Amino acid sequence: MFIVLLNFSTNRERAGELMDAHNAWLKRGFDDGVLLLAGSQLPGPGGMLLARAESRAALETRVGGDPLVAEEVVSAEIIEVAPAMTDERLRFLLG
Repeated sequence: MFIVLLNFSTNRERAGELMDAHNAWLKRGFDDGVLLLAGSQLPGPGGMLLARAESRAALETRVGGDPLVAEEVVSAEIIEVAPAMTDERLRFLLG
């Protein structure tokens, strides 16, 4: 399991023009079963993703395909985690 932090970078001003392409990229990630959650960091330094992927390398490739990452609107920090305990409602995350 991975947490991906998307922090605004050098080309932040281009975020609006790339948002439709970013949202299409997110939809493909959810459709493929890789992305589990997406949202904004508050108060606004960027976004955050919760993901499941075959490997870190596979996720790095996928994240590199995000138009916001590719155009350096955000930089991506990928944190790998090994869930050990969850609320019962999130039990599927352990398997």
